[in-house]
Amino acid sequence: MEECHVILKDSILVIEFSMLLLEALQSLHKVPDSAAIFIGFVGSFLVGLLVVLTKSWHGSFSMDFTVGVQKFHTKLTPRIGGVPIVLGLVMAWGNSSPEIKELLTPILLAGMPAFLFGIAEDVTKKVGVLQRLLATMASGFLAWWITDYSLSRLDIWGVDALMQFTIISLLVTSFAVGGVANAINIIDGFNGLSSLTSTIAFTGFALIAYQVGDFNLTVSCLILAACVWGFFWINWPFGKMFLGDGGAYFVGFALAWVAVLLTERNHSVSAFASLLICILPITEVLLTIFRRLVRKQYLGQPDNLHFHSMLLRRYIVRWLSHWPALAKNSLVGLLLGLMSLLAVLLANIFFESTLLCLGSVILCALGYISIYARMVRHYWSSPIKFLVAKHPRNIRLY
Repeated sequence: MEECHVILKDSILVIEFSMLLLEALQSLHKVPDSAAIFIGFVGSFLVGLLVVLTKSWHGSFSMDFTVGVQKFHTKLTPRIGGVPIVLGLVMAWGNSSPEIKELLTPILLAGMPAFLFGIAEDVTKKVGVLQRLLATMASGFLAWWITDYSLSRLDIWGVDALMQFTIISLLVTSFAVGGVANAINIIDGFNGLSSLTSTIAFTGFALIAYQVGDFNLTVSCLILAACVWGFFWINWPFGKMFLGDGGAYFVGFALAWVAVLLTERNHSVSAFASLLICILPITEVLLTIFRRLVRKQYLGQPDNLHFHSMLLRRYIVRWLSHWPALAKNSLVGLLLGLMSLLAVLLANIFFESTLLCLGSVILCALGYISIYARMVRHYWSSPIKFLVAKHPRNIRLY
């Protein structure tokens, strides 16, 4: 009798949840350009599915190797995930209003250098790190040339005066775009990690834009999030296709450019709010550069000492030794992707306060470094002390 009561109670909860979900879906049509958002998701997903189903046709040039210090997959897998994302965005663009097209067109056009150089690396494996970095910076320059938008403020006393000079503004904008694009590429190591992090970041930008009344930017961010989210379900949890350099650089460029638009179109939004939303990937980049300089390695040389790699080896492999390798991989991607929720939440609460956003940036960055230091040293220590201490060239991985 008691079991029947529990089953009945659970059934009622399921019915109530289903009704709420149905109501939400029924009201979706009231959102401007909701069709474009839906088409972006479905288009990205279906094109991704098509790529996976036809891999025997294009696999000779689109597959990712299974050998390398950063490789955790055991089967040859297409690494051209940027293709479904870009095509999904093109489909969404074609079904959006003129106001939304005005914002998405520069992203599609200016993002091509980053995307094409990334795809060239995915296919040929011969495009250098510096060439790809310059391509992403060129995308930032091209976006300015098309839109006349560039960072005119960083909300740092004394620095903002220099940002009024066009050449300095352009250099900072291009460098920021290149930095974020490479950050997304660097964290692209496990199923779902880059795409989940990027989807959350686009949604975070959309929520801030909504709060300040920039509804066109809100919808544009949701379309971008939907396109990346469509790819996510091809990539996670089974790793049927990888984002690849083309996808990572294009998505990273789009994130950086949305950050520029949010700051420049809405002066009530602190520049540090945009930095806060992207702080975890950016911290990983800075930590990677720091680590390779300390270890006297070439900055473009891949290694298996990233945060996500260390988390897998230190904890997931040991705690969940009975799990298949694929499940461990996907769990790391999910956990680290969700880590960015805190930064996005703080950015949406404090976006009008430079001081509070700066404090949150420092808090999130130091917290990230603290956890990394714990994985390296096997005990908790000050993140500042960890950064200034002398590090051994060899780090025990297990």
